Amino acid sequence: MTAVAEDRRPALLSIAGIAAFAIGAALVLLLQLVPPTDEISVTSRTISEYGLSDNKWVFDLAVVLVAVSSAVTLAVLRLQRRLPVVSAVFGALWTIGLLVIVAFPKTNWATATGGAAGGTLHRVASVVAFVCLPLAILLAARTTFPHSPRRRFAARLLAALSLGWLAIIVGAVVVAAVNDERWWLLIPLGLVERGMALTELIALAVLAAPVRRTKTALEPAGTQAA
Repeated sequence: MTAVAEDRRPALLSIAGIAAFAIGAALVLLLQLVPPTDEISVTSRTISEYGLSDNKWVFDLAVVLVAVSSAVTLAVLRLQRRLPVVSAVFGALWTIGLLVIVAFPKTNWATATGGAAGGTLHRVASVVAFVCLPLAILLAARTTFPHSPRRRFAARLLAALSLGWLAIIVGAVVVAAVNDERWWLLIPLGLVERGMALTELIALAVLAAPVRRTKTALEPAGTQAA
């Protein structure tokens, strides 16, 4: 019985991590439903805008919850030897990036406060986090799901979609640079960032979801017992 309980611990931790992702996403959604953050435009304003409001603590809690649960679930995958080293590194950068986002709020351009250095760190951490997670998932899919082609395909597809959202932002930056425009006005930045964040969380949940032990893996133990 003890051995069975120990075998279930990684799966339980993974399930708890997925639940934490859902709670974090729900908290961000809640911010759009309660004042004063209900006045923040989901179309043009980034998610980090919530961190400049009176509901900052809810935003911080949501991001830290996702960061901690990401670290735990990725560690479980690594201990199970289902996560390559390079993916573990990218996953660590994703987690660190989230924590930096909380520690250094974005610059409040409405009042020009927040500190130039802190605002720069926030932007860099955001880019690092949003780039590193899909790369980690793309590189880990084969190792994580060696016998599950459907889940491997789903993880890769979601990671590619995440990079696709990012490509929209990069494209806007390039076009704006050529035409001397403000890139964040060329696209619905708020929707793009929220779409990217949601896609990445779903991709991470797919990667973290426990795999069912195959019958063949249990046969040797059954043979010995017989």
